[in-house]
Amino acid sequence: MTDAITTDPAEKMRLRAALIERIGGYMSAHSIGVAADLGIADLIKDGVRGSDELAAGTGTHEPSLRRLLRTLVAVGMMTEPEPGRFGLTDVGAQLRSDSPDSLRAFTRMFCHPALFAAWQGLGHSVATGERAFDLAHGRDFYAHLAVDDGLNALFNEAMGEESRIAAGQIAAGYDFSAAKKVVDLGGGDGTLLAAVLPAHPHLHGIVFDSLSGVAGAPAVLEKAGIADRCEARAGDFFQDIPEDGDLYIIKSVFQDWSDEDARALLRACRAQMPASATLLIVGSVLPETASTDQPIMFFTDLNMLVNSGGKERTESEFRAMLDDTGFTVESVRLGAAGPLSIIQAVPAAA
Repeated sequence: MTDAITTDPAEKMRLRAALIERIGGYMSAHSIGVAADLGIADLIKDGVRGSDELAAGTGTHEPSLRRLLRTLVAVGMMTEPEPGRFGLTDVGAQLRSDSPDSLRAFTRMFCHPALFAAWQGLGHSVATGERAFDLAHGRDFYAHLAVDDGLNALFNEAMGEESRIAAGQIAAGYDFSAAKKVVDLGGGDGTLLAAVLPAHPHLHGIVFDSLSGVAGAPAVLEKAGIADRCEARAGDFFQDIPEDGDLYIIKSVFQDWSDEDARALLRACRAQMPASATLLIVGSVLPETASTDQPIMFFTDLNMLVNSGGKERTESEFRAMLDDTGFTVESVRLGAAGPLSIIQAVPAAA
């Protein structure tokens, strides 16, 4: 950036286009969300399909669907090798529900009208620090999930998809040899332990979450062939954390909570986990100063502000929070689980 505004017409047009493209981000998200809801990627699979065929398969208005598909080409989700015929890019293929790398549920979740409605209140959240979700829906996000079975099921499926790649990297990259029982706090449908336990046959596990959170876990654990050495247990994070583990993992949970609640969770862990146990926090670690390198972390941070009242944190913020709640940080491995980092901590000596 220079102090003077450029007078070069070509540069002015480039800057103008860059701003308009960013402003249009919500249009891109809506377009991708509609494609995910319609299951267009499942109809295309690894071939090329005509817009007429796709309209028939989705029960949509062909001329309007074709306009949507062309917009998806423009944002890199699809290709149009010949007029009116469409294929998937590698990015768009992640919307296929049969893909091992599927993010269809994740896409549908974050493009859901309930979240879009909350995001319209971003200005309110910035002005007040309050959750816009509550303003939009009259209750907090998790209370809303408790009464909306469809959205709750979509949320749990989305979190399982989000965990899949990181789970494999944790299973392959962390030394579990000293552990016997792993407790995954906030483990949802068990995706993480479904990757870890098959790779480490000596381990036993507990997936711990709310009653609705663990609802899908038995099926996931059974499919992974570990139901005989992994239990799905429902409970309250702040009161009845399992006391019989020697390795506790908290993945993609802390960003859901305010500093006050996150500290309360850590104090509960410190009080109930054995003194000899280890705690792993797996999640995003923000850089101390912002840059363009990893914008997803900053999107997630604002999403937490709007929907749950939580936040993403820097390494220094994590260290201070752990120190305040009776833990000693042993290591911080940035990017050790895909885009996520691993913080290893142990109970501090009394």
